[in-house]
Amino acid sequence: MGSVSFIQITGMFLIPFLIILLPIIAGQYYGLKLKQKNGKINDSPVGSVVGAALGLLAFMLAFTFQIVDNRYNNRKELLLEEVTIIRTAYLQSGLIPEPYRSDSRKSLIKYTDLRITFAKEGTMSQLQNLKQQSQSILNTLWKYSETLAQQDRSSEAYSLYTTSVNNLVENYNKRITFTFEYRIPLAILWVLFIITLFSMSLLGYQFGISGRKNNVLAVFISIIFSSVMFLILALDRPETGIMTLNQAPIITLHKQLHGL
Repeated sequence: MGSVSFIQITGMFLIPFLIILLPIIAGQYYGLKLKQKNGKINDSPVGSVVGAALGLLAFMLAFTFQIVDNRYNNRKELLLEEVTIIRTAYLQSGLIPEPYRSDSRKSLIKYTDLRITFAKEGTMSQLQNLKQQSQSILNTLWKYSETLAQQDRSSEAYSLYTTSVNNLVENYNKRITFTFEYRIPLAILWVLFIITLFSMSLLGYQFGISGRKNNVLAVFISIIFSSVMFLILALDRPETGIMTLNQAPIITLHKQLHGL
């Protein structure tokens, strides 16, 4: 799958990094000013609040990561399922008469070609065209099923062919949905943003009232948390090409179909 622009990928890391770093620096600056004005400040209550806030942030990150990880695993299962379904449909096409047998197998090979093309070099600008071609192939296969059913509704061979086509359509719809339509809910992203903003502000404030700057530590903390957020965003957006599935099963099937 083709990757998106370098600027967009950079932004996926840089924006979380700044969302973390800037509140730490701002909180640290405010804490230093307050300490200089009031002298020694008891930071025990602040430390407790910071610990609770960071614990909540860690929970939200783990919760969000679980969402995108489940979707990643679903996409992997659908890929393996798709390979089995295409292979089964190709074999069961041999049970139906000509010209539907040859046309069905040619359509299935073309369908696999489209999958390989997008997996290797496809871009988001090509996605709509590839989706339309895939849907056209599936519609053609389903029309064959309707025609065969009209000829003989009691035929077990025709029924097997229709079932395989139906499974292919169902798999296609699931795969498109899980890959390009499902995203982390906006409400979760907003809650994560708010918790991150206030947690890091409190952490910076704790640094400030301690009486010394910790800019290096602030940068390290920002890199650590933003790396986790970058991973979450990469899993949530497979079209970036950062966290792609291993396409070996569909590539192997592609070679097998062209070798038959």
